[in-house]
Amino acid sequence: MLRHLLTVGSWTMLSRLLGLVRDQLLAMFLGAGPVQDAYQIAFRLPNMFRRLFGEGALNAAFVPLFTSRYEKEGPPAALLLAGQAFSLLLLWLSLLTILAEIFMPWVIDLIAPGFRSHGTGRFAIAVQLTRITMPYTVLICGAALVAGILNARNHFAAASAAYISFNIVGIAAILVGAFWGHQHVAPTSAWGITLSGIAQLAGLLWAARKAGLTVPLVRPALSPDIRLLLRRMLPGLVGSGVTQINLTIDTIIATLLPTGSISWLYFADRVNQLPLGVLGAALGTTLLPLFTRHVAANDRSALQTSLTQALNYALLLSLPAMIGLFSLAPEIMATLFGYGHFTPHDVQNSAAALRMYALGLPAFIIIKLLAPAFFAEGDTTTPVRIGFVTMGINLALNLLLYRTLAHLAPPLASTLAAIVNMGALALLLWRRDSFRPTVTSLSRAIRIMVAALIMGVWAWGCARFLATGLPEWHALPRLCTLIILIGSSAALYGGLLVALRVLGLEELRTRLLRRFRR
Repeated sequence: MLRHLLTVGSWTMLSRLLGLVRDQLLAMFLGAGPVQDAYQIAFRLPNMFRRLFGEGALNAAFVPLFTSRYEKEGPPAALLLAGQAFSLLLLWLSLLTILAEIFMPWVIDLIAPGFRSHGTGRFAIAVQLTRITMPYTVLICGAALVAGILNARNHFAAASAAYISFNIVGIAAILVGAFWGHQHVAPTSAWGITLSGIAQLAGLLWAARKAGLTVPLVRPALSPDIRLLLRRMLPGLVGSGVTQINLTIDTIIATLLPTGSISWLYFADRVNQLPLGVLGAALGTTLLPLFTRHVAANDRSALQTSLTQALNYALLLSLPAMIGLFSLAPEIMATLFGYGHFTPHDVQNSAAALRMYALGLPAFIIIKLLAPAFFAEGDTTTPVRIGFVTMGINLALNLLLYRTLAHLAPPLASTLAAIVNMGALALLLWRRDSFRPTVTSLSRAIRIMVAALIMGVWAWGCARFLATGLPEWHALPRLCTLIILIGSSAALYGGLLVALRVLGLEELRTRLLRRFRR
């Protein structure tokens, strides 16, 4: 499990770092104004459908079914199922995309109601850019299904590496637009999103063929297997829909706030997504096949052990990430994005949003490792029911807080809703005897928290001493100072983990040597 986590995490980290470069270019050339707000809506809509139909419900239902067919009936039966699902998915999403292209002004009115009323030109720009990005929905959802096939057979590296092309193509598109002129950056960036979908789908199809998992081209049909897949997907679609409704609520609230709020939230969330995306994606990708095998073998003890180990890995990284981001938010945002059209005012507002997002980081990551335990047992309804409750909490908090907290309301509401979601999932797994943290693991979690808190105090104190006035510095001094702050904090955290006996030097050395010898 650890080896697969490191594999997926490493590729995802590289992708996130390239994504950070892409976001830096967007901040530099577009700032945090009307065009940036419109561009983020244009990206958010197809990304919403990707999460809804691609990586969410489809993977939760498809991976266990594909794995079962492969193990019991052999590769031909499993790949026939994959081909049927692939063709039906592309047909359905193509029709959805055509309808969205036709009715795009009404779609933008629905998800960004504040764009028309503020009169900043955001509405017309959003309609234009979203029509360019909408075909990405079909391409990336097809790519997600092929990635699910590869992950089901433990080909994690190929599936994870393919997503790097999104950021490579995106960076190239921004640079081409900047070369032509500032006014071309947003349209070329939008075209880059769609072109990256072609690159990702082509790369994954090639990887699947190389692995002997070629997806056959078949006529779309509602076969018995597809009906079973759809029945299993339905609760997951509702559950993913709850998540997307939460995000849509956040988006709607942000469009009603002053111009730039969407941009501040986006860049803060992107920094928060570095640890969340890397660890959360690694956990979600690798644990579902593992848990499915434990459930199929009726090995409850192995399931409990795997969950506890995964929780330890998650806390070891998510707690220092949460406290580090909270302590160094202004310095991080200024160093990464505070250039060109992204002003010190934008840095201040996005740093405040980052702190709200960071508070929920461990909860979001732990949800990623708890949910697969339900999916592995074929239970996709329980997370959905919990999701409806948390959706109501998110909506209520947004409406209650947005007038007083402005752009801080959406991230704070999401954080509090995620904490409730995490607690409910953990409690239900405990009642099912699937989740049994030991006294040793609880003691370890407390020691990790103590080490992370001491590290956070150190980071905050050093920032007050070394980084006063950092947003006005040149890029190189900013970067060097941030590296010193993060590096010294990480070294202190590592030392505290050893001192508190969370990690042993000999154990750590043995694990690293074993990893590099593979």
